[in-house]
Amino acid sequence: MRQRFRHGLVIGKFYPVHAGHLNLVRTALAQCEHVTVQVLWSSQESIPADLRAQWLRDELPGAHVVTGLDDAPVDYESHDAWQAHVQVMKDLLDAGCVPGCSVSAPVDAVFTSDVYGAEMARRFDAEWVQVDPGRAAVTVSGSAVRADPGAHWWALPPAVRAWFARRVVVVGAESTGTTTLAEALQAHYGLPAVPEFGREWSEVRPGGLETPWHTAEFDLIAREQSRMEDHAAATTPLPLVVCDTDAFATTLWHERYMGTPSPSVQELAASRVPDLYLLTGDEIPFVQDGLRDGEHIRHGMQQRFREELAAQEDGGAPWVELRGTRAERLAEAVRLVDALVAVPRWVAPPMDQQGQEVGAPLPDPTAPAPAGSDRGV
Repeated sequence: MRQRFRHGLVIGKFYPVHAGHLNLVRTALAQCEHVTVQVLWSSQESIPADLRAQWLRDELPGAHVVTGLDDAPVDYESHDAWQAHVQVMKDLLDAGCVPGCSVSAPVDAVFTSDVYGAEMARRFDAEWVQVDPGRAAVTVSGSAVRADPGAHWWALPPAVRAWFARRVVVVGAESTGTTTLAEALQAHYGLPAVPEFGREWSEVRPGGLETPWHTAEFDLIAREQSRMEDHAAATTPLPLVVCDTDAFATTLWHERYMGTPSPSVQELAASRVPDLYLLTGDEIPFVQDGLRDGEHIRHGMQQRFREELAAQEDGGAPWVELRGTRAERLAEAVRLVDALVAVPRWVAPPMDQQGQEVGAPLPDPTAPAPAGSDRGV
């Protein structure tokens, strides 16, 4: 079936990507042979443009997604502001060919929800296609998501959910109740499980526990633990994920078994700083389950956790050591987590917008004034 248009254009901040954006682009894809999506970002925004572009590519593989810096003031009633923004768009079109075309295809359709699309289409000498006016079908906006992502969780693609999800990691030495607390928190909030992969690996590793450990095993454990965490963050029903250990903890276990730190595991851990660490206390009785080294190393390992958590550089995660009964630990952990999720992940505000959105064409101030006009007086 032949599409209605050859080349459609969709522009936006996509700050962040949500269901309304996806509906807009999918409508364009259904009507166009080729669709270019431009992520126009400003210097003051905090979600990287390349990340937003990747979110779009993941969800909309048929679209051609590009990014461009656009720090021009946003004023819908300013001819100069319009010229500056449209020039950015045209430069981006000139810079990259549309897939499947030997040269950049002229835009013959502009897709927007808001009425500024009429003026934008006029400046491209294209047809304006308005999609879901007033967002009546998909009731969400970027500003609403930024203000309260949890209230609009339904509208966020998995990768965007993973970015917004608050991450809490339970760590501690052997037999300090980390798994007990992590599972209790996951049950309390109705979260997907993120178990300790290192324990699973210990049960199945070739040669059993008597065989010397290798650095490559800790790389495997850290990567798989991180993958499980990311999967849970993408599928969680609310902006929270609770993990039983993480790559940071793996750095200490590598040190314990190999005698030195692992640069690769440390690098991975540094790229994945959570929002909160809960360190389970070592004051409770030690229980040997057949996989643990023994009580003689427990207090020393617990001290290493304290030292390394306290030594985190600026930008590290806050941490609290929890002691007491299971009920006391859970109650304090819930209090801390509730306070964390009550504050959405911070997103810098976008540029201020001025003027009313333009439906009718703007007057061109460079055009000659008609006879009898008092313009400029």
